[in-house]
Amino acid sequence: MLSRYSKRVVDLTIACLCLAICIPFLLLCMVALRLSGVNVFRVHQVMGMGGITFQKLQFNTAGFVGRCLYAFKLHRLPALVHVIRGEMSIVGPRPVLSRDMDLRDRGVRKRLTVRPGLVSLWWLRQRANIDFSPELNTELEYVDSHSATSDLGITFRAALAMLYGSRSHKNEPIVEILKTHIANLTMDEALQTILQAAQQRNARQLCFVNTDCFNLAQRNQDYKNRLAAAEVVLADGIGVRIAAKLTGQAIVQNVNGTDLFPLLCRRLQGSEMGIFLLGARPGVTDTVQEWVEKNYPGARIKGKHHGYFKPEEEEDVIREINESGAEILLVAFGAPRQDLWIGTHLQELKVGIAIGVGGLFDFYSGRIARAPQWMRELSLEWIYRLYQEPGRMWKRYLLGNLIFIGRVLLSLPRGGYKHATKDAR
Repeated sequence: MLSRYSKRVVDLTIACLCLAICIPFLLLCMVALRLSGVNVFRVHQVMGMGGITFQKLQFNTAGFVGRCLYAFKLHRLPALVHVIRGEMSIVGPRPVLSRDMDLRDRGVRKRLTVRPGLVSLWWLRQRANIDFSPELNTELEYVDSHSATSDLGITFRAALAMLYGSRSHKNEPIVEILKTHIANLTMDEALQTILQAAQQRNARQLCFVNTDCFNLAQRNQDYKNRLAAAEVVLADGIGVRIAAKLTGQAIVQNVNGTDLFPLLCRRLQGSEMGIFLLGARPGVTDTVQEWVEKNYPGARIKGKHHGYFKPEEEEDVIREINESGAEILLVAFGAPRQDLWIGTHLQELKVGIAIGVGGLFDFYSGRIARAPQWMRELSLEWIYRLYQEPGRMWKRYLLGNLIFIGRVLLSLPRGGYKHATKDAR
C-alpha cells in the first residue's frame, strides 16, 4: 500500500511539473491545430485500473502540425492530465482500447490491477526491436516486478530510446546489406522457420550475421559465398540495424541466437524433436544440457559433443550427430568456421536444420555472463561484451564497427537503394 501511495505521489509531482513547464507550448499547439482546420484533440476510450474506462486525450495527428507533433512523439502530452486525475501513471502497461480488452482473461484482469502508463515496458522493447514475448506477457512482467527503482529505470531508458530510433513497422521480406540477403523475420517467424525445417529434415542452413561477420566476409570469399548459399540469414545486433537504416531499409526485429535459444527450447517442450549441441570446450555442452533440463524439462537434448575434435575424428562426430536422431543442430565454433563447417557437411548431416550459434553455449553454461536486460533494451549489449573481454573485443567493436559502417556508406548506389527480392524462407 505504501508503494502504491509513493508511486502516486511521484506521478503527481512529475505530471504537475511537466504541465507547468509545457503550458505555453501546449497552448501554442492547440492554436496551431485549430488554425490548421482540424479538431485539436482525438479521444480514445481506454480501460484503466480496475476495468474503469476513461476518455484518453491526445493531440490530433492530422495535417502538417499534427504530423510534426507525432514525429517528435509530442501528441501524447495531453495525457499528463490523466496522470493528475489518477487515471494513468508515468510508467505502467500500455493503455488499451476498451473493445480490445477481454475481462474473462485472467492475465488481462491482472494487467488492470495497476494504472496504465505514458511509458510502458512493451513500448520500450518494441523501440529496441526485442519485443519477442507477447505484449500481455511483457506487461504482466511489469506488474509482477515494478518498483520505484524499476519505474525510474524504464523512464530513463525510454528517454534514451527516443534518441536512437523508432520501432519499424515496415517489413520488407529481404534486407540487402553489402550484397548479403537477410531474411527480415520476427523472432516468432524465425522459430516457425526452424521448426518447419526440423520437421521436414531437408538439411537447411541458418546463419546469424553481425557487423564482425560482415567484415569477415569481405576478407574471406568462401565465407561470403556460404552466406549467399545459406537458406536463411538473420540480422544480429544494433550495427546491422543501423546499416539497414543507412540503406533506406528497416530490420523488423533483432533476432539473435542467444535470445532465440530459450524460446526454441520452450517450443520444443513436449515435442518429439530435439537438439544436438556441437562446439565449445569439453564439459560446456554438459552444463548447457543441465540448464535446458532445469528450465525446460520437456525439451530434448538428443546429443552433444565438444568442438575440440581432431580432423580424423570428424567422421565419427558426424556419425554421432546422425545416430542421435536430432532434428536441429547447433554449432558453436565461432564465425566463420561454424558456418563453413556446416556448409561443407550439410549433405552428410541427417538433420532438418543446422545453425551456427557462436558463443551461445558459453552464455548458457554460465561461463560468460549475459548483459543485463536494461542494456539489451538500449541496444548496448556490445558495451558489456567489451567490458568483459576488452583485450579480445576492442578491435571488433571499436574499430570493426567503424570499418563496417564505412563499407556500407561506400556501397550506397547513386539514385537510391534497390531492395532485394530473394525468397526469405
